[in-house]
Amino acid sequence: MEDGSTRVIAPHQMADPSIAAPDWPRADLNLACYEFLVGLVFMTCPPTNLRDWAHNRPDQALLQERLSAFLTAFDLLGDGPRFLQDRDHLNGAPSSTDMLFIDSAGGNAAKNNADLMVHRDRYGALDLPLAAMALYAFQQFAPAGGAGNRTSMRGGGPLVTLVDPGTGLWDLVWANVPFGQPASAGDLPWMRGTRTSEKAQQVTPSQAHPVEAFFGMPRRLRLVGDDRITGVVQRPYGTNYALWRHPLTPYYRMKEGAELLPRHPAGGRLPYRNWAGTVLAQPGDNLRLRATSIDGVFDRFARAPTRMIAAGWAMDNMKPKDFLWAELPLLSFDAAAQARAEALIVAADTVTSGLRRALTVIVEEGSAREAELDRFWSDTEADFTKALAELSQAVFDTAAISLGFLAAIGRQALRQFEALALPGLADRKMEKAGQIVAAHRGLRSLVQGHGAAGKKLWAGLDLTPPDPTPQLQKEVDA
Repeated sequence: MEDGSTRVIAPHQMADPSIAAPDWPRADLNLACYEFLVGLVFMTCPPTNLRDWAHNRPDQALLQERLSAFLTAFDLLGDGPRFLQDRDHLNGAPSSTDMLFIDSAGGNAAKNNADLMVHRDRYGALDLPLAAMALYAFQQFAPAGGAGNRTSMRGGGPLVTLVDPGTGLWDLVWANVPFGQPASAGDLPWMRGTRTSEKAQQVTPSQAHPVEAFFGMPRRLRLVGDDRITGVVQRPYGTNYALWRHPLTPYYRMKEGAELLPRHPAGGRLPYRNWAGTVLAQPGDNLRLRATSIDGVFDRFARAPTRMIAAGWAMDNMKPKDFLWAELPLLSFDAAAQARAEALIVAADTVTSGLRRALTVIVEEGSAREAELDRFWSDTEADFTKALAELSQAVFDTAAISLGFLAAIGRQALRQFEALALPGLADRKMEKAGQIVAAHRGLRSLVQGHGAAGKKLWAGLDLTPPDPTPQLQKEVDA
């Protein structure tokens, strides 16, 4: 709630303006809850066009009326259809409810005592609401799970991006609901026989209602329990989805004309070097496509929201590495500003490469060096965001923005190198000290625009390096 209190609500009460956000015990369940609520509105009351979105926003009464037609489709237990579960009874010994959580240990990991980065035996019995949201999150984000156990429509742990107006739950949900036509209960995949994939059969968008993007069933599951869920039976070869484009996920192509692939987080952060195709969109770029929910926001709002949420599991095949939850800027750019923003990213990447080379003389290859590079991207993100805000203005000074950003990333690279290299330099062996001095000179030369690499760095921003150094050096040394 806006006052900081919490309470349990029915789905139609998402339209209560006093509700701020979901409050599940895990971040991935909060993310899943946002998707679930967007999916419910898309299923029952989707806007058909921009005018409909602006003027026919449903209220609690209409949501309750429309959702009531789907009540039997959302039973978690019982003899009839079960929410996101196989229509048929599945034989076999149930697994622990832990299997519904991506960061839980699989059977082999637990058996071999190899669950260092994942966890076992945490949840036991689940109350019904928690079990329902865990089931939804698992079906939406399902990773590889062994022979025949399908990944989600977007692969394991997809990147999810949501427009966030910053004014409560209902505004966020409505901002992300795609245009479309209402579905019927029969359009939900658990209301019919499971479309299995023993022979690699696929289900494409032409074979299902678009609502299945929000309610896909890649895993064949049946929950076991009564008042609480105590286990899960799973069988392989659930639905194998192909050619779908989920409206809340950015996509990319390896080359022109190739199939679209969903984006996935690389780690616990989304450094701005990866914002192209997620936050930023170059007109005519068919290789990196923002989520359709993000692309559509500028048409929906007279004054568009200025932030978005990016979240999802970073996976190494079937192994979870980290969970990303980031609040990122969401700004409108024309083609010239977009091109300049991407040029700034390229410049930062060039300086990162220079820092990496310089660090080789003082930091061993591995996690310590990567931590320094991650720190560079993290500590210069505010500078990049400032540049984006300037580029979003109707009139901007391209050269001034580029020079200011280049000065900032140059200072950061030199600051990090000097913090590691200069202490105790006089006490080092002469050969090692000489290598450090040379590495420092090379990094400074790069950011000041000297040498082939430095001139290329500056030229990429349409800047002429100072002759020989006074302008940028003063800013770098400040």
